[in-house]
Amino acid sequence: MVDPIIDELFRTLPAIMLVGPRATGKTTTAVRHVKTVVRLDRDRENAAFLADPDAALGRLAEPVLLDEWQIVPDVLGAVKRAVDGDHRPGRFILTGSVWSDFGGRTWPGTGRVVRIDMMGLAVKELERNTRRPAFADLLAQGRVRELATPAQPPDLADYVDLALRSGFPEAQWMPPSVRARWLDSYIEQTLTRDIETLDGRRDPVRLRAYMEALALNTAGVVTDKTLYDAAAVNARTGEAYERLLRDLLVADKVPAWFSNRLKRLIRGSKRYLVDPALVAALLRVDERAILRDGDLLGRLLDTFVVQQLRAEAPVCDSRPHIYHLRQDQGRHEVDIILELGMGRVIGIEVKAAATPRHDDAKHLRWLRDELGDRFVAGVMLHTGPRVIEMDERIVAAPICVLWS
Repeated sequence: MVDPIIDELFRTLPAIMLVGPRATGKTTTAVRHVKTVVRLDRDRENAAFLADPDAALGRLAEPVLLDEWQIVPDVLGAVKRAVDGDHRPGRFILTGSVWSDFGGRTWPGTGRVVRIDMMGLAVKELERNTRRPAFADLLAQGRVRELATPAQPPDLADYVDLALRSGFPEAQWMPPSVRARWLDSYIEQTLTRDIETLDGRRDPVRLRAYMEALALNTAGVVTDKTLYDAAAVNARTGEAYERLLRDLLVADKVPAWFSNRLKRLIRGSKRYLVDPALVAALLRVDERAILRDGDLLGRLLDTFVVQQLRAEAPVCDSRPHIYHLRQDQGRHEVDIILELGMGRVIGIEVKAAATPRHDDAKHLRWLRDELGDRFVAGVMLHTGPRVIEMDERIVAAPICVLWS
């Protein structure tokens, strides 16, 4: 989905950066836009950049892809100096599997390198339906009636199967048993090899325990202490582990949405693993086990929906920011808030139910009544087959409207 964005930006800007978890197709995508590829995770290719990044960069035919730039972070300074000296568009693409403020260094890319998030494949891309307007854009433009479903919508088991296929391109078409082993290897490499990029001193066994605790609590507002106790680590270690997993782009926080119009809102973030297949792999559960566990099923579907929204966000004209909303003691909560410009919001609930009930939309009604005109639309995403108008500006729709 990001190819059109790369084309547009590269016609005007000298340098862009693709940032996302390892194995989400960043290199494959970037290669389509360059003449020269430098794999900085290979010793024979990074040696010259370690010795003299400016000289090494100056000898390459442009456009240049600098893949896994964080392996040789000084290359970013070389790009900065090259761009300062010659601001021609379409010169450099950098890809990375860590946050771009890597290692706490002073970030030299401000105003020179534009970041594009690339968080894995969405179902919309797999079904080659990327020309359809983005889900958030349809709602932002008041085009709720254009939400569409296929002739044979998925059922609950189909949605779980889609979630477990993951957004990693390489894993998509593997048989389930092979995919499970591939995901196990992905997690193991994250906890051992990849962590050396950021902090090789961490204990991979305890870090895995912390990652498993995150998997159990994905899509939840959970206290730090709950995670620390589950992983048997102290607060200092737990904070460091969460920071590492977020830096490696396998864990994320969705912040709480806040408005002065609403009372007693909690400020805690919802924690997520960025791919629902990682949840299943860490917990060593399959589709049948998930379907038998109502709590885990709900968390997995929420994680899956956020994964789809995250993947599409970079191409949305409405440029939504993703939040959640919850009052203290759970009086009212909305799973996902998409905030548009001027404080307008779209509320989204995710239900593992095929037949939504009128009462299921009570939190969306409350939000609409509290916000008035700032409430653009409310959508209750469910596992049934039909789009149903629930109330003014509120509909129930199958999860598959995200990509159909």
